[in-house]
Amino acid sequence: MEGIWESVVGWAKDNLTEWTIVKVYIACAAAGGTVLLSQAGLNLFGLGDGTDVDPDTDVDDLDGADSLNFLSIRALASFLTFFGLVGWGGMASGWGVGRSSLAALGSGGGVMFMVAWIMRFFQRMGSEGNLDASLAVGRSARVYLRIPGEKKGKGKITVSIEGRSAEFDAMTSGPELPSGSECRVVRMTTEGTFEVEPLD
Repeated sequence: MEGIWESVVGWAKDNLTEWTIVKVYIACAAAGGTVLLSQAGLNLFGLGDGTDVDPDTDVDDLDGADSLNFLSIRALASFLTFFGLVGWGGMASGWGVGRSSLAALGSGGGVMFMVAWIMRFFQRMGSEGNLDASLAVGRSARVYLRIPGEKKGKGKITVSIEGRSAEFDAMTSGPELPSGSECRVVRMTTEGTFEVEPLD
């Protein structure tokens, strides 16, 4: 047992004490890939709904159906994964640091843009159709993007209507509602925007 531990410590000293660009690429690919695989696994078992929340970002900067959200967890994880894989592959193929870095940034940025565009496309598809938004009034909902308190800004909620999950803008006159919390839809203020309150 002692010999195994010494070999592990020796390997770590030889391979992990100095950070090289290749190790940075591997770490990025591992981190991003782990997040993507975790989300895929959660979705497979029906537990991934609403897990792609954004960092604590001002909603006003991201508002609107035509905006691309590059700060979602899926978009950032996709960037890290492809940045790491392409950079690692480039270095393994004998490319220089500059060439592999440019290829890694280009591929990571391209995939990040594509994921953000696909997510916007599906959100717009989900909000279209003959769904009567007024049916959300009185229902419980989940906060998708935090809702600032005292009507100081908008957040987003997801609510189940007619067997479909729909996303709407929301505000509250009470305290701030963090992402993932439960709330109740009180009334529709404008088309597609609701006032909500904490669910006791």
